[in-house]
Amino acid sequence: MLWIILAAVGGAVLGGIAALSIWRMIMGKRLSAARSEVAALLADAQTKRKEALLEAKEEAIKAKSQAEAEARDRRTELHRQERRLSQKEENLDKKIESLERRERGIVAKEKEAESLRAQMQDLKQKQIQQLELISRISSEEAKGLLIKAVEDEAKEDVVRRLREIEAQFKQDADEKAQEILSQSIQRCATSVVSESTVSAVPLPGDEMKGRLIGREGRNIRALESATGVDLIIDDTPEAVTISCFDPVRREVARIALEKLIRDGRIHPARIEEMVAVAKNEVEATMKSEGEGAVHEVGVPGLNPELIKLMGRLKYRFSYGQNVLRHSVEVAHLSGMIASELGMRVDLAKRAGLLHDIGKAVDFQVEGTHAKIGADIVKQWDKSADVVAAIAEHHGETGTTSVLGFIVSAADAISGGRPGARRESLEHYIKRLEALEGVANSFPGVEKSYAIQAGREIRILVKPEEIDDLQAMRLARDIVKKIEETLAYPGQIKVTVIRETRTVDYAK
Repeated sequence: MLWIILAAVGGAVLGGIAALSIWRMIMGKRLSAARSEVAALLADAQTKRKEALLEAKEEAIKAKSQAEAEARDRRTELHRQERRLSQKEENLDKKIESLERRERGIVAKEKEAESLRAQMQDLKQKQIQQLELISRISSEEAKGLLIKAVEDEAKEDVVRRLREIEAQFKQDADEKAQEILSQSIQRCATSVVSESTVSAVPLPGDEMKGRLIGREGRNIRALESATGVDLIIDDTPEAVTISCFDPVRREVARIALEKLIRDGRIHPARIEEMVAVAKNEVEATMKSEGEGAVHEVGVPGLNPELIKLMGRLKYRFSYGQNVLRHSVEVAHLSGMIASELGMRVDLAKRAGLLHDIGKAVDFQVEGTHAKIGADIVKQWDKSADVVAAIAEHHGETGTTSVLGFIVSAADAISGGRPGARRESLEHYIKRLEALEGVANSFPGVEKSYAIQAGREIRILVKPEEIDDLQAMRLARDIVKKIEETLAYPGQIKVTVIRETRTVDYAK
C-alpha cells in the first residue's frame, strides 16, 4: 500500500512539475509577445511625436510670418498717420497765421471805425447845434414834440383799430346772441298781464265791519293774533284791507276772512278754527303749486323741502310779477339757451327754477335773495354748478360761470319783457335821472337825454372840446360807469352825438 501511495505522490509531483513547466513556457511566450507589442507601441509613439513636433514647428513658422506681416502693416499705418498728423499741424499753423493776420486787420478796422464814429458824433453834434439855432428849440424839446406826435398818432391808430375789432366782435356776438335769444323767446310763450297782490276783501255790507271788530275789538284782535296780519277797517265801502309783510300769512288771513264772512258766525273760537282750516288749505296749495311747477319744467328728483319753498313763491310778487311763474319762465328760457349753447339742459332748468327761491324766506333771513337761495339749495341739492349759478345770477359774487350767465340772461329776459313788471312813477323818474347824471358827470358833455323808458341815452357833446376819437372813448367810458354804478334790466344803448354847425348870413 505504501508504494502505491508513494507512486501516487510521485505522479502528482511529476504532474505538477510538468504543469509548471508548461505554464512557464506559455508565460514566456506571452511575455515576449507583450515586449514585442510594447516595442511596437514605443516605435509608433516616437513616430507620432516626431510628426507632432514637425507640425508644431510649421504652425510656429506660420504664426511668426503672420505676426511679422501684421507688424509690417501696423508700421505702414503708423507711418501714414504720422504723415497725416504732420500735414494737419502744417495746416493748423497756416490757419493760425491767417487768423492772426485777420485779427490784426480787425483791430485796425476797429480803430478806424472808432475814429469814424467820433467824427460822426462831432458832425451830429454840429448838426444838432445848427438845427437848434435854426428852429430855436433844444433837442430835448424837439424829441418831446416828436414823441408826443408819435404817441398821438399811435393812440389814434389804436383807437381806430380797437373800434374796428370791437365792431367786428360786437357784430358777431350780437348776431349769435340775437339768434339764441330770439329762438328761446319764440319757444317760450307766457302771459303778458302780470298778477297783482290781492289785499282787499269784499264785504256783503258795511254792518259786517262791526261784526269783524266784535265787542270791544275781541274779534279783530283774535284774527290778527291768529294770523299775524293787520286788519285795516276804514271808511272804504264794503271792503276791508289785509296788511302783512309775509304773503303766506296774508293769504291765510284772506282765506280765513272769506270763510268767516260766508259762514256768518264770527267769534274768537270760530276764528281760530277757520284760520287752522285756511293754513291747511294754503299748505296744500303751496305743495300742489310747487309740484305743478316742477312737473311743468321737467326737473325730476327735487327735494320735497325745495318743492314746498317753491310753492311759497306763488304768494310772492316782484314789481307785480308772480315770482313762481317768473321762476318757471326763467327755467324754460335757461333750458332753451343751454340747448343752443350745447350745455346741460337739466342743470340749466334746475338752476333757473330755483334761482329766486331765496325770496320765499328773504324777509326772515339776512342777506340778498341770491345768497339766501344758494345757501338753501346747498342743503338739499348736491350740484355745485346749480348752487353757484343761483348765487351768481345777479353778479354779486364777482365771478360768473357759464351757467350763471345763462340764468342771468334768462332772468333779464323774463323780468324785462313788455308787460312783465310794473314800476312806480317815482322809481322810474329816479332811474332816468340817475342815468342822465352818469352821462353829465363827464367833461365835454353838453346835454343828455334818457329815452325809450331808460333803455337808451343820447348824449350831446361840445364839438370844440371833444373830437371824433374822444367821442368813441367817451361812449365806452360812460358804458363802463353805467355798468359799475347802476342796476337795470336788459341793456342800455349809449349814443354820443357830436355836431359842428357853421352859420353865416347873406346881407
